Amino acid sequence: MVIDHIAIQVDNIKESVDFYRDEFNSSVIYQDDTWAFLQFDNIKLALVIQDEHPYHIAFQDETVQGKLHRDGSISKYINDPSGNKIELIRYTK
Repeated sequence: MVIDHIAIQVDNIKESVDFYRDEFNSSVIYQDDTWAFLQFDNIKLALVIQDEHPYHIAFQDETVQGKLHRDGSISKYINDPSGNKIELIRYTK
């Protein structure tokens, strides 16, 4: 399996997007008030706010059946033995 992205919790989406774009030259795939998706050369980073989206690590899984999201992806969350969130994700577009 391939790691697709990591999601970290931030206090302010816009401020964090500006920081990662300016300091690390990321590009913005998606941004709204509750989360943002950034592209780096080797991985994507999701920025999430508390109580809207869980912070997690995501693995691409072309067989996953789950929730359809507004960006066309389908995913589901599972927990590892320590309770960390893992997203299994596939893209339909």
